[in-house]
Amino acid sequence: MQHEPQKGLGRAVRVLRERAAVDQATLAGRADLPESLIAEIESEKADPVWGDVRRIALALGVSLERLSELAEELEAD
Repeated sequence: MQHEPQKGLGRAVRVLRERAAVDQATLAGRADLPESLIAEIESEKADPVWGDVRRIALALGVSLERLSELAEELEAD
């Protein structure tokens, strides 16, 4: 069984990043992750591991719960 990235998560990261008025490079730096990973997540090509999701949420200044809620909302759209 092939694992497909959760589209809502990538969309949520993009929305929150844009609301924070930061680019992918800045978010990557704040989360201490490769910029390429942020780009892959946002383009729905990759699913990050749990620890990376936590780092992204912290870098965006939101809780994991808020990131997850927005991801679920956007997944349904």
